[in-house]
Amino acid sequence: MEKKDYLDISKASDIKNPTERGLYRFFEMIPGILSLGTLFGVLVLSWLIPSWVAVFIICFCFYYLFRIFYFSLHQIFGYFKVRSNMKRDWLRELKKIKGQEGKPNWKDIYHIIIFPAYKESREIIEESMGTLLKADYPKEKMIVVLSVEQRAGKAFEDQAKEIAKKYSGSFYKFLVTAHPDGVAGEISGKGSNTSYAGKEVKGKIIDELKIPYENVLISTFDIDTKAFSQYFSCLTWHYLTEPNPIYASYQPVPVYNNNIWSASFFSRVVSTSNTFWQMIQQERSEKLTTYSSHTTPAKVFFDVGYPANVVSDDSRIFWKAYLQYDGNYRVVPIYYLVSMDAVMASNFWRTIVNQYKQQKRWAWGCAEIPYMMFGFLNNKKISVWQKIGHLYTILDGFWSWATAALLLFLLGWLPILLGGHNFNFSVLSFNLPILTSQIMTVSMVGMFVSAILSTMLLPPVPKKFKWYIKIYKKSTVFLQWVLLPITLILFGSLPSLDAQIRLMLGRYMGFWVTEKVRK
Repeated sequence: MEKKDYLDISKASDIKNPTERGLYRFFEMIPGILSLGTLFGVLVLSWLIPSWVAVFIICFCFYYLFRIFYFSLHQIFGYFKVRSNMKRDWLRELKKIKGQEGKPNWKDIYHIIIFPAYKESREIIEESMGTLLKADYPKEKMIVVLSVEQRAGKAFEDQAKEIAKKYSGSFYKFLVTAHPDGVAGEISGKGSNTSYAGKEVKGKIIDELKIPYENVLISTFDIDTKAFSQYFSCLTWHYLTEPNPIYASYQPVPVYNNNIWSASFFSRVVSTSNTFWQMIQQERSEKLTTYSSHTTPAKVFFDVGYPANVVSDDSRIFWKAYLQYDGNYRVVPIYYLVSMDAVMASNFWRTIVNQYKQQKRWAWGCAEIPYMMFGFLNNKKISVWQKIGHLYTILDGFWSWATAALLLFLLGWLPILLGGHNFNFSVLSFNLPILTSQIMTVSMVGMFVSAILSTMLLPPVPKKFKWYIKIYKKSTVFLQWVLLPITLILFGSLPSLDAQIRLMLGRYMGFWVTEKVRK
């Protein structure tokens, strides 16, 4: 299939045609217009027509309450599926699969695991390698690629070579690559590093050994990703039992447990909230896109090309494939965990800054909105209903991310503050704070569900902590959720608005590498 020419667009200036460039630029402004329009609209209209805004606030609270109950149910179902799948013997299940016509035998499936690295310590890299050694999947079918950045310096290239020397005998192949700096058209970061590593492993191993692409799965992992022992067996089972396996990506559930007991309380809340959101999305697989650590069939990876010119490479690879294959592409949810680091820095205030920066980088996923809109306009083979469904999901997601917490916890009082004498003596004015507070009190059930499930996902407290520290940490895991409203605003709405305003103004972001610290 010939690759479509609009798949590699990263921003409006990539488009040569002035009319199309202007249209794409307008699409880039839409997320910011919707979010800022809502917030400024509530502010201005609270003064002009406070009664209408009060009704809007009440309706929005009811809408949010419905979403909380809806999401909480998905969260609970997702948790129990994960719990069940973590206990299942996936290698035994894999051995039960009989060879099917047109599908390879499980023993013929190779796994390429790409770890893009920058300046991470040897300790962090070796922890990730150590989890691969514990995998129950045959190591002679595993190819590890450690791809460092040339700009990090020779010391980190030498470190990678030393690690390769230590672990190369444990896997079928162990390849070290150094992504060159300053390549035209690239954004320095995980995406460009992964793209380069993929090309290297294709030429030096897959094509050299003539391994069929249909027999290869490529997992793109963050450098701190730890795969639990049965992950690759579970992944292979899903690949071989999927009706249309080539045209699908495979998404596990991320948890941030590597350093969870050393992380700050707000980092724990943010990371756990992200885990639960992914669980919810797994339950709504028609809305699921790839995120963070995930797996792509080699045929798709090589045909479409891993994105090297965007910040949100993990979601962009899905949308590139979706557009290339005219909507015949999906994400298969895998209810199995991979573990990564929660944000942690050398001190408390630096951790706050890093957490904000990471959230802003994730919120830069709003750049997928203009990409999708432009792609949908150019692709006439995808059904209108599919396009509407995907656009509604992503627009609603980023609009809610930027506005919901502010509307619920700060702006609900604006009609009373700005509405004037006539409104303040109305029945609606009297009932507005009562109704909203009662609705939000009922919605606390969602917070309690998250608090309870978060404790059930945690690993044991490390033995290095003294007994009274262990008691303190276990108690704060539950109590930290009381600060959820503050966390949602500081590390949710604000970085999301920041990203959307930057996109609206054409101030494009580069890739910021999250600092990795062990304590």
